[in-house]
Amino acid sequence: MTEIAPRIVVDEKVRFGKPVIAGTRVPVDLVLAKLAAGMTIEDLGTEYGITPEDIRAAILHAEKAEHRDLR
Repeated sequence: MTEIAPRIVVDEKVRFGKPVIAGTRVPVDLVLAKLAAGMTIEDLGTEYGITPEDIRAAILHAEKAEHRDLR
């Protein structure tokens, strides 16, 4: 398992190596998709057992990844 950002890890044995919230099997892309679809941070936390800090970490990771892709 490799931490690629605070609270975000990848492990080839978990979700085919997709970035997930550390300590869970919740993929970053799922968190972002649910937020984009209108799910609240509170509902995400309840549904997937993650914290608001986990959700913010997923957003920050995606933002940084987007900037890396634009270079």
